[in-house]
Amino acid sequence: MGRLETKRTRHDRAKRGLRKKIKGTVERPRLVVFRSLKHIYGTIIDDVQGKTILQVSSLNKEIADELKAAKGKTNVSKIVGKALAKKALENNIQQVVFDRGGFLYHGRLKAFAEGAREGGLKF
Repeated sequence: MGRLETKRTRHDRAKRGLRKKIKGTVERPRLVVFRSLKHIYGTIIDDVQGKTILQVSSLNKEIADELKAAKGKTNVSKIVGKALAKKALENNIQQVVFDRGGFLYHGRLKAFAEGAREGGLKF
């Protein structure tokens, strides 16, 4: 097993462990964060119905002007978090369960969460 293969296996194992503990409901849906090398994605999911309620990413055209002005991926993550919170509040979602998706809670993920909290989400 190579270094990258081991890293991916560890990530998947952490992700499975989190999914056992975290469930989204109608009142408190699950906020899932995925980060790739270039972009960050936030999705709010209702696990009871098995439906995606809303999704925001650094590829969204609505926030493209703000993202161009941002320097660095951490600042982009914070802006995307705020945009997700704004969209969630428009859909009458105030509380969510945060699912970090196997990623460590630091850097871009932490900035995303702080942006969502600043935008008005509670978790």
